[in-house]
Amino acid sequence: MHQFIQYVWLVVLVGGLTGCSLPYYWQAAEGQLELLRKRVPIEKVLGDPSENQPLQEKLKLVPEIRQFAVTHLGLPDNSSYRSYADLQRAYVVWNVVAAGEFSVDPVQWCFPFAGCVAYRGFFDEGSARNFAEKLDSRGLDTYVVGSPAYSTLGYFADPVLNTMLFRGEEYLVGILFHELAHQRLYIKDDSELSEAFATAIEEYGTQRWFEAQHNQRALELYREKLLRRTQFAQLILEQQGRLRKIFSETTLPESMGIAKANAYDVMKDEYQTLKHQWGGASDYDNWFSGPPSNAKLASVSTYRRWVSGLLWYLTLSGLPAFYAEMEALSRLTWNDRRLRLESWLASALSDPRSGAAERAVAGNDSLD
Repeated sequence: MHQFIQYVWLVVLVGGLTGCSLPYYWQAAEGQLELLRKRVPIEKVLGDPSENQPLQEKLKLVPEIRQFAVTHLGLPDNSSYRSYADLQRAYVVWNVVAAGEFSVDPVQWCFPFAGCVAYRGFFDEGSARNFAEKLDSRGLDTYVVGSPAYSTLGYFADPVLNTMLFRGEEYLVGILFHELAHQRLYIKDDSELSEAFATAIEEYGTQRWFEAQHNQRALELYREKLLRRTQFAQLILEQQGRLRKIFSETTLPESMGIAKANAYDVMKDEYQTLKHQWGGASDYDNWFSGPPSNAKLASVSTYRRWVSGLLWYLTLSGLPAFYAEMEALSRLTWNDRRLRLESWLASALSDPRSGAAERAVAGNDSLD
């Protein structure tokens, strides 16, 4: 009965839409219904002696992670991630990010409930690439990237997906914290802050998880990875600043194109310098392997722009104060919100205690 009600809800939603957007919403509804149909309670999977044993071993960890999220991170105690769905593919959705040829700001798409966001998701890879090709023909920079996770922001009981399980414990812990953080707080029409908030909780919570497990080696490796991630994100933000300057000061398209290409060459050199500092770690080689584009930059900055500032505030203030401040931020105007976030980011960069990724988890934030 519950699934029938959800089906009716989706039909009403799609039925109220008209025009060229209707096929897009139908594919979204069909994709969501596929997730609903394939859900199986995790306890049932674990109790089935004929079930795949490696899958059972991975799923055994989910209830523990779920409880940790509630008890230690103050994340929602609801019906999400208490079931499992095997989609038999590598990604649940493919997101299309687009930006102007001479702009670093992503194109925004607006939807019911979610508001305006900096990407457009498809449950079918071919549909995503076809949509990207249409945008390419209009002169936009585009980037199509598969996503292993998908959230309805708490509207439905989201399942754990097979796409979330093949990267190991660290990834599973982080992605569950990330998606549950979206269910605690989501700011409509502000993808950068919504994603940065969820990412900050993901990274902070994963560190606390490894501490609680007394897995010091995993914690050290994770912090090293976060440091590289933070430095890569800073590289992206500096490139965006470089391009903004070029696009604002150069008038002829041909000259802008040349300057843009030169700027990307500079960024590639800067990445090689970073790799050398990392001892040859190749975390982002795949990202640099394809052609550069403003849309690829936007795909990173949407998730990372404010993370260092949020982690700085969280570490100094603790989780309860952080959540209260984020609620207050969500009620501010866009401009006032940006001023506050810029001040946190500046503090994070100037605070000698703020090592972004390698900082220790504060001990004054317990929700236990």
